[in-house]
Amino acid sequence: MQQRYLGRTGLKVSRLGLGTLTWGRDTDEHEAREQLVAFTEAGGTLLDTAAGYGDGASEELIGSLIGDVVPRDDLVIATKAGIGRNRGTRETNTSRGHLLATLDASLRRLGVDHVDLWQVHAWSDEVPLEETLTALDYAVTTGRAAYVGVSNYSGWQSAQAATWQCALPGRALLASNQVEYSLVNRSVEAEVLPAAAALGLGILPWSPLGRGVLTGKYRRGTPADSRGASTHFASFVAGYLGERSSRVVEAVARAAEGLDWSPLEVALLWVRDRPGVTAPIIGARTAAQLRGSLMVDDVALPAQIVTALDDVSGGPLRI
Repeated sequence: MQQRYLGRTGLKVSRLGLGTLTWGRDTDEHEAREQLVAFTEAGGTLLDTAAGYGDGASEELIGSLIGDVVPRDDLVIATKAGIGRNRGTRETNTSRGHLLATLDASLRRLGVDHVDLWQVHAWSDEVPLEETLTALDYAVTTGRAAYVGVSNYSGWQSAQAATWQCALPGRALLASNQVEYSLVNRSVEAEVLPAAAALGLGILPWSPLGRGVLTGKYRRGTPADSRGASTHFASFVAGYLGERSSRVVEAVARAAEGLDWSPLEVALLWVRDRPGVTAPIIGARTAAQLRGSLMVDDVALPAQIVTALDDVSGGPLRI
C-alpha cells in the first residue's frame, strides 16, 4: 500500500487507515485479529482508535494483539481523547488534566510507551482552547505522543488551534484533523479543507463510505445483519437513507457497474484521492469486507467518473 505524509509533518502513514470503533464490543478478538492481519499484509500501517471506543475496550483489544499479531514498529497507532462516558452519560471533557489522564490510561491499555498520533476527539466550548492545547504540548515533550492533531473540528476551530500552535516556538504543531467526509457528506469542503490546506493539516476522513450506505447494501431495505439494523448504529445510519443520498448511491452503483467494480471501491477511491486527504479511515464488520476495501490501492477513478459523481452529489450536505 502506498504511503503518504500526514500534513506538513515527517510522519508517513498508509493511504488507508483501519478503524476500530466496534472492536471489543461488536468485533471480537478473533475477528479483530483477522482484520489486523489482512490490513498489515496489504501494507497498511495506520491503526485508528480512541479512548471512548467501547469505554476503552477497543484499545484493550489492540493492546492484546500488538506484538502477538504484528510488531509495534509496523503500526502507526492513532488514538483520541476527550469523549467518554461518566456514570453512563456521554460527555466531552477537553480539560488538560482529563486529557492527560486519559492518554496515560490509553497507553496502559495499548501496552505501549507512546502513540504515534494523539488527537483531541472533539471541540468543547467549556474549556479554553489554550488549556486544551497545552495537553498536546505536554504529550509531545514527555514522549507520550510523537505527533498530535484534532478531530471533528470545524474550519474556524481548526484554524484557530493550528494558528495558536504556530504562534510560539516549542509548541506542538498540529498534524491533522479527522472529520467525516464522503460522497453523501461533503460539508467539510466549505471551510475545513481550505483551512487544512492553508495551515498544513492532513485530513483523515472517517466514515468515507457514508456510514455504509455507499456500499449499496441499503438500496432494497435494511439487511438484518447490517449496522443499520443494530441498536448501536440504527440512528447513525438513518440520516443517510433519504432521497438525496439514494440518488448518490444509485450513481455510485451505475459507475461501479460500468467499471466492473464494487460500489464500495468507487466510493472509497473518490474520497481517497480528494485534494488534501491523507488517509480515509475504513471500518469493516468482517475481514472479508475489509479485504474488499484493500484491493483498490493500485487503481484510480477515471476523471469523467469523478466529475459525474461530483455533479450528482451536489456539494456540501450538513445533517
